[in-house]
Amino acid sequence: MRLPRLRPLTLTARLVAVAVLLVAVAATLIGAATTLAMRDHLSDKLNESVLASIRRTEGPGPRPGPGGGVIDIGNQPPGTLVALPDLDDGYILGNRGDDGDELDADEVSELASVPVDGRVHDVRVGRGSYRVTAVDTNQGLLVIGQSTDDLDDAVASLLAAEAAFLLLGVLGAAGVGTWVVRRQLAPLREVAATAHRVAELPLASGDIEMAERVPDRLTDERTEIGQVGSALNAMLDHVEDSLGQRHRSEQQVRQFVADASHELRTPLATIAGYTELARHRPETSGTALDKVETESARMTALVEDLLLLARLDSGRPLERGPVDLSRLLLEAVDDARVVDAERSWRLSLPDEPITVTGDEARLHQVVTNLLTNARTHTPAGSTVTVTATPEGFTVHDDGPGFAPDLAPHAFERFTRGDVARTRGGAGLGLSLVQAIVAAHGGSVELTSSPGDTTITVALPSPHP
Repeated sequence: MRLPRLRPLTLTARLVAVAVLLVAVAATLIGAATTLAMRDHLSDKLNESVLASIRRTEGPGPRPGPGGGVIDIGNQPPGTLVALPDLDDGYILGNRGDDGDELDADEVSELASVPVDGRVHDVRVGRGSYRVTAVDTNQGLLVIGQSTDDLDDAVASLLAAEAAFLLLGVLGAAGVGTWVVRRQLAPLREVAATAHRVAELPLASGDIEMAERVPDRLTDERTEIGQVGSALNAMLDHVEDSLGQRHRSEQQVRQFVADASHELRTPLATIAGYTELARHRPETSGTALDKVETESARMTALVEDLLLLARLDSGRPLERGPVDLSRLLLEAVDDARVVDAERSWRLSLPDEPITVTGDEARLHQVVTNLLTNARTHTPAGSTVTVTATPEGFTVHDDGPGFAPDLAPHAFERFTRGDVARTRGGAGLGLSLVQAIVAAHGGSVELTSSPGDTTITVALPSPHP
């Protein structure tokens, strides 16, 4: 049979229970110490009274006692026990004018065993407990003592009072502790309420705005609750930033798919149109095939660029090896001079060859894309200067530069400097440059103004 699962105690209940337990333990210890001290004090006083009683006796005398004895016991207080076991006599003194209460033979015989050692002893006779002492006289053994009832009653009264005060203290500690703990934990409940409100937000999709935050008064890290509040706010900031990046990434993917679809739709429509033309007019088949081949090559280049971007986005590693950057730049600039003689192509190389670590084919693609971009977006007669540095290289041109609203988005995919799309290209050149350089652990920066545009590529040096 499975036992029912107990409900876990709240933090308030546990703290109050600990406080009540501490109060109860402290009160119990104090009460016990007080009781023991009081009992010892009263016991000492009773012992002194008993010893004083024995000192009042003056030995034999002419005055007979209530039991017919001839011993003078002096002036003793009422309630004093007097016994002469050898004479089988004993009594308890009464108040003035009262003969007192005689002890029976059994009670007297019980007192005969009290040792004569000058000390006080506890004995119990038929009518109760007594503190007694004994002394030898010429009439035999004399036992004198006093009842412990007053002492026991005082201790019992003290214990009852302590128990009552302990109960009141525990109840008071429980009530006050509950109020204090709940008041002190109110900020923690406020922090939890903030977390619950955030948890109820729809975070699965869309642009998420998380305005909920823990108030500043609950984020003081000098306190424990402030540390929790500050940590929660930091986590919410991080979550909000991550959700914002996710939303922007989703938007970029949607835009990427839309732009890729548009770029592929144009050559596909051209191919379909020329194919239909060749079917109805066979004499144009040569021209149609040439156009189909051109558009197929354009689609192939686009798809290859998209595949490369996808591989780079997935984190697929590139080849790693020493690359002679000086030779790579020299070959790329020579190729540009052959392809485009309308512009002035300049190259500045240091005396010592520059070597970087990376994929030579992809780095060649980076340089080629940058030079192609400069050739496409500068007028004839412009000067393009490639400068090698120990950290990488720069490509500078004196063309019109990027539009101010376009420069911040120059490295985004399908971004075009020619909005009318009259110069061809899919707008992937600079985005490929950034992706390839980032995959090498480097960085790309753009500064542009009319007549002064510079793209700086920083690449890691080879390990020693």
